[in-house]
Amino acid sequence: MIILAIETSCDDTGISLVKATGGFKRPQFKVLSHNLSSQTQVHEKWCGVVPALAKREHGRNLVPLLTKTLKEGGLRQVAPPQNSPADTKKIRKILEREPELLELFNKIIPTLKTPRIDAIAVTKGPGLEPALWVGINFARALSLVWRKPLIPVNHLEGHLCAGLVKEKGKDKKTNPKNPPLNFPALALIVSGGHTELVLAHDWLKYKQIGGTRDDAVGEAFDKVARILGLPYPGGPQISKLAKETKNRKENPISLPRPMINSSDFDFSFSGLKTAVLYLVQKLKAENKLDKETKSFVAADFQQACLDVLLAKTQKALIKFKPRTVIVGGGVIANRELRQQLTRMITRNFPTVSLVIPELGYTTDNATMIAAAGYLQSLSKKKLRVAPKLRAQGQMPLK
Repeated sequence: MIILAIETSCDDTGISLVKATGGFKRPQFKVLSHNLSSQTQVHEKWCGVVPALAKREHGRNLVPLLTKTLKEGGLRQVAPPQNSPADTKKIRKILEREPELLELFNKIIPTLKTPRIDAIAVTKGPGLEPALWVGINFARALSLVWRKPLIPVNHLEGHLCAGLVKEKGKDKKTNPKNPPLNFPALALIVSGGHTELVLAHDWLKYKQIGGTRDDAVGEAFDKVARILGLPYPGGPQISKLAKETKNRKENPISLPRPMINSSDFDFSFSGLKTAVLYLVQKLKAENKLDKETKSFVAADFQQACLDVLLAKTQKALIKFKPRTVIVGGGVIANRELRQQLTRMITRNFPTVSLVIPELGYTTDNATMIAAAGYLQSLSKKKLRVAPKLRAQGQMPLK
């Protein structure tokens, strides 16, 4: 099955072509083309994602990214079907709230031949609703023009599937070649918008057992980076600054580890962020916030987050005894988290497999949406062309 996937849940526009095989038992994915357009420079001066700007940029990026993806994918193409006046009217109606995208669509799409794909997958939620709507409407219009069925996908399930996508020779240290994925599985999702522990009894059968009560861990990284005067996005900047403390004296900074000893599987990072704020204000008042001290603050903040994530994951491993741990989300690009999580599971749970996405698939991307779309397609008796969909800013994984 060949799937064209579209991802616009936040500030990255993603389109991918993926060949999927193997069914539920052994799903395998061959990436034919994988493209991502980042909006970091657009949002950098705001120190965070502005939904209206994200929506605008998606509208500008989708058509050029589609043409690039199709060209790189190398698929056989056929002449496009002739659209009736009724179809043309429907497309105009679908894209009426995206005038810039509608103009590009009408200019470029009729000149393209229809790719030999079996379905289109698109992120339905969760995410920023203005951004989600652009991707959904674009996918619906393509589905109608090309007469291809459309598969709505939960963005969080996409992160769970990201670890199934393998490329030879990459990330050998923290991602062994094709580790077995056996159920039940424990999933840790860590990103700018989510921090969740999920128990998966099988694909498409999920139960959330823990989540953040306030800030997501990735959000906390961005906010602490701003407190320390670091550029956006904050995660990589915190990690880079923390790395400077390696091989130095013992860290004099000691921040709290919120909820690390609580009996549940929930998280809280807002208090940790506030502790950093008060500490930085105090150090500034005492004229002690030099570069070295900043690096120590960054290092202990990062380790505090990791300590809590690892402690809760270990507690869930002990209680639920899963056969596999799956991790996903942008924060898993953090090298320290990858290494410490791998070390913890290897030492303490040697019979448990660990599935970590390769670095290129940790952030929001369309390849993971294609993988999740394939699994969704296996569970549906009939897929429809251009079904009515609604963007869901909040969408639980179940």
